[in-house]
Amino acid sequence: MEIIDNRALLLKVRNPDRITTVIPKSKVLEDDGRVAKVLVNWDLEESIVLKNLKIKDVPSPINATYKWTGLHKPFEHQKTTSSFLTMHKRAFCFNEQGTGKTASVIWAADYLMTKRIIKRVLVICPLSIMDSAWRNDLFKFAMHRKVDVAYGKSDKRREIINSDAEFVIINYDGVEIVANDIMAAGFDLIVIDEANAYKNPTTKRWKVLNHLVKTNTWLWMLTGTPASQSPVDAYGIAKLVNPEGVPRFFGGFRDQVMLKITQFKWVPKVDSAVTVHRVLQPAIRFTKEQCLDLPEITYTTRDVPLTAQQEKYYELLRKQLIVQAAGEEITTVNAAANLNKLLQLSGGAVYSDTGEVVQFDASNRLAVLREVIEESSHKVLVFVPYRHAIEVVAEDLRKHGYSTAVINGSVPAGKRSEIFERFQTKDDLQVLVIQPQAASHGVTLHAANTIVYWSPVMSVETYLQCNARVHRAGQKNPSTVVHLQGSGVEKRMYKMLENKVDIHNRIIDLYGEILR
Repeated sequence: MEIIDNRALLLKVRNPDRITTVIPKSKVLEDDGRVAKVLVNWDLEESIVLKNLKIKDVPSPINATYKWTGLHKPFEHQKTTSSFLTMHKRAFCFNEQGTGKTASVIWAADYLMTKRIIKRVLVICPLSIMDSAWRNDLFKFAMHRKVDVAYGKSDKRREIINSDAEFVIINYDGVEIVANDIMAAGFDLIVIDEANAYKNPTTKRWKVLNHLVKTNTWLWMLTGTPASQSPVDAYGIAKLVNPEGVPRFFGGFRDQVMLKITQFKWVPKVDSAVTVHRVLQPAIRFTKEQCLDLPEITYTTRDVPLTAQQEKYYELLRKQLIVQAAGEEITTVNAAANLNKLLQLSGGAVYSDTGEVVQFDASNRLAVLREVIEESSHKVLVFVPYRHAIEVVAEDLRKHGYSTAVINGSVPAGKRSEIFERFQTKDDLQVLVIQPQAASHGVTLHAANTIVYWSPVMSVETYLQCNARVHRAGQKNPSTVVHLQGSGVEKRMYKMLENKVDIHNRIIDLYGEILR
């Protein structure tokens, strides 16, 4: 068999009633001299059958028959992504942050609904983007569909799950509360946004999802940073989408991709990336460079000397840690905890052993932050990893006349959406001070063109996601990412982030470098 174009296939005659156009005799291709080939219409079901027969380059009929709904026309890479998803009942979408994969998923799901292949979609995503990303995008691209968010008390969640909403959006931890209702509610397609939340198959979260995904359920898992922390992170999500492609038990997969160096240390094998690519299939990926003509993004560093007070206590703490390291074996857990203390001190506020916040003089860093804001041509995002430092930063900015709002884990989802909308559309909000985990996924904030890191984050994935809030489709201005650094631990961590080195895997080595 041979593909002709988006609208037709060359097939052997099987059902004459479906023939729409016969190829002229002069162009008939004989099949071993007995059966001519003809031009026929086909639908999604036939395309999937042909794909399953291992025929290459079978396109989805979505490209020929679907009226792309919504306020914006799709880019070609979005059409390709939607086509791919409609052809795979279980699949990964690894399109990079800012390439519009949410819209691609919505169009693909809407197409399946128009073909009556599915009736209902459950979107599972971080709490922070239920409204600001998914509900808003569904309004933009599928306003003819009924959408609701299952959030709040359990009775309210159940009511929405059992309603007639065609798209239901729910946060990760809300799924377990209404799992039985979800099972019975007739969801044909489950979409997991930021799929890395399901990388660990030993968690209750993973086990609940695995129970929900029945053999006849479509499952699409989305993330722009698959297995970014470690090759073993691929196991959990691969076991959901491609269970036949991975060993039955985690230990078997770990042995495929990791090499044990000591009792506590494993490092990736040389060919681990090849193995990860193989198990994370079927998958599609577009990068921003491939599909978007975005303005340049520049990375820069501002060296900010620690104040005399910070310098004094930083060195005291570092010397204490040297003594501790000499007296006991340092594990990843206590190395990370100790590094966090040094980072907190560098940023101006530290949790004491009793849980109280001890504030240090961070006037040098605050002054440089204000300089960066003054230099910016548009709005500014300030990512502050430690919650106790967020108010220090926000209070100082407000005191100096900058209209500032705060986003952290305690801000309700609805309030976050209001703040994001105001930041994007109004002129009366200049700066957002954000805890990275609270707004590193799915949110468009390209009203800003400057990102400032008050302190480095631990995760490469979080770092890339935060930068993608600004550098994404719709950004019209050159963007700048500014790293504020004043201590040795900060300088080393920023270097690792810029080189996309997984800090979690290098935590022991990094700790040793800091103490030398």
